[in-house]
Amino acid sequence: MEIGFEYWVFIARWLHVLSGVMWIGLLWYFNFVQTPTVPTMPDELKPAIPKHIMPVALFWFRWAALATIVTGLILAHLNGYLVNALAIGLIDNVAKHAAIGFGMWMGLIMAFNVWFIIWPNQQKVIGLVKASDEEKPKAARAAALASRTNTMLSIPMLYSMVSAQNLY
Repeated sequence: MEIGFEYWVFIARWLHVLSGVMWIGLLWYFNFVQTPTVPTMPDELKPAIPKHIMPVALFWFRWAALATIVTGLILAHLNGYLVNALAIGLIDNVAKHAAIGFGMWMGLIMAFNVWFIIWPNQQKVIGLVKASDEEKPKAARAAALASRTNTMLSIPMLYSMVSAQNLY
């Protein structure tokens, strides 16, 4: 059996979807499960979150974000629309490129938030980086706002990605 170009495009798409499911799944877990549940937990259980759960969850969260971006860019390149999509269809006036490009930009903004806002601030909150008692609440707030922003961006991002593949 010869492995052709179409197979590599399929593998890139499969890896993109797999890493995207992990990334958005963890994002939604943080925002819809963990954040509202922790205040209702018994006090003796709360230390397990920053000491055991958060470091592991944030590891997979940030690397899934990067994997989603990298595999998405590879997929767009393999399909020949990387530049047109990043230009949101303004170069070639193709609706599919505008839709996928919008999703790509939402994903890039979200990945930036993960690596440069959420992760550095969460490191302070969970104690991986030294922070004063005054810095920790500010870091928690910044991480929470960026995470909620990503949650809101994930909805139009997912819509544009799916519509680009199914409407055009």
